[in-house]
Amino acid sequence: METTTRPASPRPTGAPRWVAQFYRSSSASWEVCAESPHRAPVQYALGEMAHTVRARGDDFVAGLWGPQDGAWQRFDVSAAATNATTREPPAAGPQKQSTLTERMSGRRQQVLLAGLSKAGLYELAPDDHAAVQALVERLDETTVRKVAQWLAAGRA
Repeated sequence: METTTRPASPRPTGAPRWVAQFYRSSSASWEVCAESPHRAPVQYALGEMAHTVRARGDDFVAGLWGPQDGAWQRFDVSAAATNATTREPPAAGPQKQSTLTERMSGRRQQVLLAGLSKAGLYELAPDDHAAVQALVERLDETTVRKVAQWLAAGRA
């Protein structure tokens, strides 16, 4: 197994705030993927990105910076990795969880409808909508995207 040495994530510019960066191996550079005055949303975004990148089979390397005593401080990103495994937003109550669930279902439905459009199926009957909804309820986002890719490839 080959190991590569990556430089540490660079300190962000500007006033200290919470900033997540990820290492893009294709360009050998660090890019900001989330920033906020609060830690929780940045860690959640970092966890979501880690989950997505790992689902694609890629290596995910990240850095987390934040304020400490008015100055920049680098923090451990293992908490963000935990969020990626639990798939729950930090400090999410029942209402926020149901909103997240609805949003994720909406995303899966949009992906499937886009795949059907690329396959040339624009006018859907009620039973078509029911089939899309059944898939949305049963499949995770990665699988839905794969199905949409198959649909789009079938049109080519």
